[in-house]
Amino acid sequence: MFRLWAKIFKNNRMLRDIVICNEDPELRRTQKIFAAMDEICRSFDLSKPIWLDSTIKDFKRHDKTRFTQDNFMETIDFDYLEIHVIEEDE
Repeated sequence: MFRLWAKIFKNNRMLRDIVICNEDPELRRTQKIFAAMDEICRSFDLSKPIWLDSTIKDFKRHDKTRFTQDNFMETIDFDYLEIHVIEEDE
């Protein structure tokens, strides 16, 4: 099973969170991440963030990254959206 935890923070406080699960063995890891991001954005009513080089680097290194205002085309009313892979089958 693949699980991705998304959290929205403002002023160092978590405002919202969601855990997205994906059990489809046919999908590759990247496909699972993008499918989870689509579901997160629908759930939080956000536009899809842009994956900057620094965002990709952090995610590859730590399985965790933050999307700040720089990653969104529209203005956001929070400080950042953090995603974190919390479970992954090998």
